[in-house]
Amino acid sequence: MRGARRRLCSALALAYGLFSLYAAYTVFLRPRRPADPRPPHRDRDRDRGFTDHVALGNEEWNPWEGDEKNELAASQQRYEAKLKMIKYARSHLEQTSLRVQIWGKAAIGLYLWQHIFGGHLEPADVTAQWREGSQKAGKTYFSFLTGPSVVPGYFSVEAEHVVLVLNGREQAKVASATQWLRYAQTLVQTRKIQHVAVVLLGNEQCNNGWIQPYLKRNGGFVNLLFVTYDYAFVNEEDIFQWPLGVATYRNFPVVEPSWSMLHDPRTYLCNFLGTIYKNSSRETLMEILKQDGLDKLCWIAAREQWQPQETNESFKNYQDALLHSDLTLCPVGINTECYRIYEACSYGSLPVIEDVMTPGDCGNSSMYHSAPLQLLKTMGAPFIFIKNWNELPAVLEKEKKMNLQEKIQRRKKLLEWYQNFKAWMRQKFINTLENSFLPSDKG
Repeated sequence: MRGARRRLCSALALAYGLFSLYAAYTVFLRPRRPADPRPPHRDRDRDRGFTDHVALGNEEWNPWEGDEKNELAASQQRYEAKLKMIKYARSHLEQTSLRVQIWGKAAIGLYLWQHIFGGHLEPADVTAQWREGSQKAGKTYFSFLTGPSVVPGYFSVEAEHVVLVLNGREQAKVASATQWLRYAQTLVQTRKIQHVAVVLLGNEQCNNGWIQPYLKRNGGFVNLLFVTYDYAFVNEEDIFQWPLGVATYRNFPVVEPSWSMLHDPRTYLCNFLGTIYKNSSRETLMEILKQDGLDKLCWIAAREQWQPQETNESFKNYQDALLHSDLTLCPVGINTECYRIYEACSYGSLPVIEDVMTPGDCGNSSMYHSAPLQLLKTMGAPFIFIKNWNELPAVLEKEKKMNLQEKIQRRKKLLEWYQNFKAWMRQKFINTLENSFLPSDKG
């Protein structure tokens, strides 16, 4: 019985193979006869609505020509429909997105735009009277203006939402900042703009009471305030702490990490280049460094008076000190937070910070209890915090025992943290503006 089945299956397979060979010969190898020329029946075709399918010359009749034309037409219709949907979505997005113009009237604005946003400015010349840039981020289109020529009433206000970057560190700066706030207030009152946020380089002792009347919560028009230092009124609702950043007023650059920055051995254990104020902890620091010859292991360049402007030589020395030191010593000045912290991070030199509160009205925020440097601590900054410079010899002794591989891993961790910190601040800034300025969907 099984043998009969096998023979039957073999016969069927043979028949199928012969049929396949014949079909292949008919389609591909058999010569074709040219079609008989016949005059087209134009009237009949026109009456019946048919297309002339008769072969012309050497062309062959294509029985699928009508279907192909129909499919082409349908495809074109689908393409046009998708194009309309894209245009509609784009126009709808443009209607619901923010356009924010940032007026950079303090050097801290450059830290916001170039370091945190990664934005560019044209022209690149830092001495130019007028510089501008733009970028799309989140749902918001940002434009940035800065330079001495940006003065109230003498530039085009091209957005309904404005971020004012102001300097309130000292009384003369406050007077200028107040003029800008009054100008913005006039624009709000005349409905030229809808919302205003302020990024403020605050007073080092947190004496920022002058701006309080301008806040919306106090009857003013400023919706949001981002302020440097450990301002006691930070509430994470409409007042937010903002990082001091690098000294952009001295043209500190955006530093891109390199292979050598990560992997090369560094000549010095630590560095400190700065002003030694009388009766300050900096005098204590210098005395401790001189003990046991620790100052020979570090790049130390002290001066008695603060210099606001760097020479090309002094600035290069400072950058070299950061690049060639494993640690950067950060003693307190008028405030615990200083540019040196962020500049050291840029070069992978770990900040050693004197973790003490300075005199003034900073700290004691209702939201944070880790002052000073509550923003950096909240973000998990991988720094060395000490309460007294007497702890420094033990820190340096431990530093001597670290091998290069351990230091490389620490540099990677520091540089990655700093990049993530800036990205986090950028996203928080954008989200805060959009949540405050965009119309709410809640009915």
